[in-house]
Parts: sequence; structure tokens; C-alpha cells
Amino acid sequence: MIDKVALTILIIGGINWGAIGIFQYDLVGAIFGGQAAVLSRVVYCLVALAAIWCVSLLFRDTERAPSVI
Repeated sequence: MIDKVALTILIIGGINWGAIGIFQYDLVGAIFGGQAAVLSRVVYCLVALAAIWCVSLLFRDTERAPSVI
């Protein structure tokens, strides 16, 4: 569950960075009152934490052993 939440937050952050890179428009800043606003900074921190969490996905063993009946 936390993996999906982290990936969702990371996708939001990626879309925001894409908007900044392509259109020079900070969507998060526009929604939450500018880059220096407290809510914007909270969102930026959540994106950073989600990215750190998603690094762990690279090193996890995703293959599961077959169940024995």
C-alpha cells in the first residue's frame, strides 16, 4: 500500500517538474500559494520522501516463491 502511495506522490512530483521544465510553470506553487508557501513546501517534502522510499523498490526482490499446496 505504501509503495503505491509513494509512487503516486512521485508521479505528481514528476508531472510538476515536467511543467516547470517545459512551460516554466510550477503547478504545486500555483495551487498552494507560491514556492515559499508552507503547503507547497510540505508537498515538495512529501515528493522528496516518496522518491527516497521508491529507491528501495530498486533493491527489493519482487519474485515470490511459488506457494506449496
